[in-house]
Amino acid sequence: MNDFTGMEDLLSDFLMEAGDMLSDVDSKLMGLEKNPHDASLLNEIFRGFHTIKGGAGFLNATELVSLCHLTENLFDKLRNNELTLSAELMDVIFAATAEVRRMFAALQQNQQPTAAPADILKALEDALQGKAVAAVRHAPASAPASSAAPATPETSALDNVDWDGLYKSLVGSDITEQVGVTRDPEEIKKALAEEESTRAAFGRRASDVPGETVGRRGGDVPATEAKETTIRVDTVRLDQVLNLSGEIGLTKNRLTHLRSDILQGRTDSDTMRDLDQSVTQLDMLVVNLQNAVMKTRMQPIGRLFKKYPRLARDLARSLGKDVELVLSGEETEMDKTMIEDLNDPLVHLVRNAVDHGVETIEDRRLAGKPEKSQVELSARQEGDHILITISDDGKGMRPEVIRNKAIEKGLITSEIANTLDENQCLELIFLPGFSTKDEISSVSGRGVGMDVVKTNIQKLNGTLQIQSDPGQGTTIAISLPLTLAILPVLVLRLGDQSFAVPLSMVREILPVTQSGLQQVSGKATMVVRGEVLPVLPLSQLIGWNNGGASEVGVLMQFGNNSFILTADGFVGHEDVVIKSLDTFRPKGVAGVTMSSEGDIVLILDIKELLSDVRGSI
Repeated sequence: MNDFTGMEDLLSDFLMEAGDMLSDVDSKLMGLEKNPHDASLLNEIFRGFHTIKGGAGFLNATELVSLCHLTENLFDKLRNNELTLSAELMDVIFAATAEVRRMFAALQQNQQPTAAPADILKALEDALQGKAVAAVRHAPASAPASSAAPATPETSALDNVDWDGLYKSLVGSDITEQVGVTRDPEEIKKALAEEESTRAAFGRRASDVPGETVGRRGGDVPATEAKETTIRVDTVRLDQVLNLSGEIGLTKNRLTHLRSDILQGRTDSDTMRDLDQSVTQLDMLVVNLQNAVMKTRMQPIGRLFKKYPRLARDLARSLGKDVELVLSGEETEMDKTMIEDLNDPLVHLVRNAVDHGVETIEDRRLAGKPEKSQVELSARQEGDHILITISDDGKGMRPEVIRNKAIEKGLITSEIANTLDENQCLELIFLPGFSTKDEISSVSGRGVGMDVVKTNIQKLNGTLQIQSDPGQGTTIAISLPLTLAILPVLVLRLGDQSFAVPLSMVREILPVTQSGLQQVSGKATMVVRGEVLPVLPLSQLIGWNNGGASEVGVLMQFGNNSFILTADGFVGHEDVVIKSLDTFRPKGVAGVTMSSEGDIVLILDIKELLSDVRGSI
């Protein structure tokens, strides 16, 4: 049987359940390596392989059944004290679980998995017979490929935009069917038609991180799994959504009755009061429903974290280091989509901590440190953000070494380097092409990785900060919003068009007058409480030839820099639902939304737009 026609539901359920079970087995194997005689762990791992084998049998996945059967028998002997767990045997077991995961990837592609490598099967059989276990060709868990895909040619941001289709994707129906729409699509198109200079500010962007592949043997399938389209939700949360939906239905019925009364001419004070109360109640219920639905998307980050101890363990063994990855805050909840998008950045950071951060066993002895290095991966919620930190107790980073390496590689000039403080020197590791390694290895040295980390974190509207103490260790902190589905924004007006900027970047709103502007080195600036800040018109940022004098300034915070973004006016603060532009993604546009008046509002990616005008701030 080469496909799973008629068994799609069974296959989907198996992959979800078995995938979680295998991740749990990997986590327990890490514990077993520290406590090889823990009978409880041995029994749980045995049951895990037994359950996976049973599910694979229903799918006629013969090779997966065979591998799980051998591994199951091995753990049966271990729990009955017929075998002793050794470091070499653990390597074989980890190699077997990597093969099980590779077979899951094949099943996900609707293919029957091929057999495990002969050396892994032989090692398992030798172990079952009490023979010495030979080394297996098992590479450490690898990170995704880090080379950026080539960028596609720049295009105008708004060439060939299907405004009818865009509007339909936002409101669920055609523009011409909408009642109360204040803007004709041709007017929108005309208002957003840019000058030739827009080509410098907008353009398509290629994907930054290609998928990971397993290339050990012919016929291997991609290791990167398709994003899950299902989610497990606590029934309590679903009941809350159902109850709120019922209450909204009752309120809707009440509003329908009041509407009928008003159409019949009943406009007395009691009717108006009832209408006001019903609208207020509906507003409250909709907000509560929105929050309840968002909670159904929240998942514990521990589901992601538990993948990394295995990664750190395999990499440390390949480098001859002794590293323990300590996890904390695994119960912290985040939006499921963000958890999936965090995987690649965290893989890079964990690998860097093990490869670059911690020293070899000999170097740690000479430094008077414990031979076992410790890397800590933690998460906690702070207000409406999640803080994720990766800390190591390694050699740390020296700002002057980072600065000199960047000059050596031609990434910055000596003149610029001399103006950088210590924190700015540390941030040079995020430059494309930066690496402190002189030789390229299978782990590092190509100068890619940290720039990809920064790019992907910025895509999630997050920020990165580095703290390093030479000789003591390094901490990298990632701050992320709880969810990307709803974004608080400040809506600005430029001409007749509205644009939204993330409220998290806004410090305050200021009036702008020509007398308050000062020219410094030919650039407009304003003095705010004794601080001279650059002024950047929104029209310049998006490449419009607006020409009018701006009346409103927004004090924006971008990393460690502040600047004033000017516009014709502002509409107000809104919490918007972002609609992504999957098939057409102009540079500098994070997504679109609808205003309360029915207008299309572009949500700007300020960080991306500033990349073209960094000399202005």
